[in-house]
Amino acid sequence: MSKVKGQNKRSPAETIALADRLHSAAIHLLRRVRQQDSALGEGPARLSALSVLVFGGPQTLGGLAAAEQVKPPTMSRIVSSLARSRLIEVRADPEDARRMRIRATARGKRLLLKGRQLRVEKFAAQLANLGAADLAKLEDATGVLHGVLQNWN
Repeated sequence: MSKVKGQNKRSPAETIALADRLHSAAIHLLRRVRQQDSALGEGPARLSALSVLVFGGPQTLGGLAAAEQVKPPTMSRIVSSLARSRLIEVRADPEDARRMRIRATARGKRLLLKGRQLRVEKFAAQLANLGAADLAKLEDATGVLHGVLQNWN
């Protein structure tokens, strides 16, 4: 159902039910594709933090902890572990030597991109079972979801 911005013909209860179904589908999709991560030999918390650094750029420990919604001591342990594996580098911030800047190494980027490739390929294999009409619907829905995310407030 298309809508003109600000005009929604669904009741609030129908909109909530749709949001609930989309939320459930998104969670199940992520759980399924995340199973591919076991091939990388890294745990979910480490891969998630690494993802923030690869796709979001260098961070402070506090920024990384906030992005991952964990406390700084927890993130400190994750960062130490990633650094020992040479997936990240931790250096003094050039503007404030008391603060550390954390960034993904080339090795960390390669690992994360490999994981993404495995997840996307697994998902694509499932999508290959769909007909052209369903694939077109998903293409349209993807555009709508991107729009919702861009306008998220």
